[in-house]
Amino acid sequence: MIKLTKKQAQKLALGAQGLVQAKPFGRGKPGALAALRQLGYVQIDTISVIERAHHHALWSRVPGYKLEHLEQLQLRDHQVFEYWSHAAAYLPMEDYRFCLPRMQAIASGEKHWYERDPIMMQRILDRIKVDGPLMARDFDPPKGWKKEAWWQWKPAKIALEQLFIEGKLMVARRNGFHKVYDLPGCVLPPGLDTTTPSQSEFCRYLITRAIQANGLVREAEICYQRKGIKPAVRAELQKMVAAGEVVEVEVGGLAEQRWYSTETSVQHLSGLRFNSAVHLLCPFDNAIIQRKRIRDLFDFDYQLECYVPASKRVYGYYCLAILWRGKFVGRLDPKADRATRKFIVKRLIFEPGFKNIVGIAAPLRTRLAELAAFNGCDEVIIETSEPSPLP
Repeated sequence: MIKLTKKQAQKLALGAQGLVQAKPFGRGKPGALAALRQLGYVQIDTISVIERAHHHALWSRVPGYKLEHLEQLQLRDHQVFEYWSHAAAYLPMEDYRFCLPRMQAIASGEKHWYERDPIMMQRILDRIKVDGPLMARDFDPPKGWKKEAWWQWKPAKIALEQLFIEGKLMVARRNGFHKVYDLPGCVLPPGLDTTTPSQSEFCRYLITRAIQANGLVREAEICYQRKGIKPAVRAELQKMVAAGEVVEVEVGGLAEQRWYSTETSVQHLSGLRFNSAVHLLCPFDNAIIQRKRIRDLFDFDYQLECYVPASKRVYGYYCLAILWRGKFVGRLDPKADRATRKFIVKRLIFEPGFKNIVGIAAPLRTRLAELAAFNGCDEVIIETSEPSPLP
């Protein structure tokens, strides 16, 4: 059993996420790939009041990151692919084989979102084999079909997504935000290991990936959004602890909870030193996506409020978490007005008890200017700042 103070545990977690030191993964496209390999995935989301979540997560950690880097890694370099992690995500290509159990389970009858339409699916496969990569808009709806709600997909789109989740099609690239589907043989690089892992190997993968990306984890965090896997993960954890591959960790103030890490991960603590940079993390960022973890470990009660009625929102539609010197000190609600090239902070709210607003002012303004530039804006406008104006 390794004992850590809560502050040490926080630093271990943030260090694994690349949020302690400057340039932990390098710069530009190589840095983006290194970050993705460390984090295990970046989540894809449709919200675009500022740049989308997958780009934002990489920008937050990689100086010099550009939007085209992810597309190049996917389309040209074949080092990144799209599939489902706990949600839609970009993943490192070497992890492809660990998506096969889910693909095979759904292909064998496990329910996804919609009922399978084998005839439509076969028609789509046959056409892509002949015509090459296609998008949903390349398929006309059946005669007489009528869309009854904005969220309703036409039959071809449903079939495309079913083929994608079963692994019979992959996303070759995106055109704007629209998926371009192709056959796996045209997307996967030569020589890639595509053998299906055993259940034991799959559980080891989940455990080691979770510890690598988060520094220390609880069992529930390893199994996050994965149904039916907990008993197998628990059994594999016990084996890895007995073999010394994983160590149990007691965190001060959270001693009743069992955490897991590795000796190597814990040893990295001694080399971690916080710099003065501010991090602005989007709601789908890997570091804060598990809300209970962040609440327990950092005493930061955070939620995404875009799905909350406007009258009931406390902080705003799409608040970014403000991380500074290892603490979550506030949040801000942004909007990139690309037409006027103005980056608007509707509300900037510091956490109760945070007093060093003067100290954070300069690095926060610097980071806001960088975020504005990343979103194609030239000017930052802070409409309100609470509990007092930003100096």
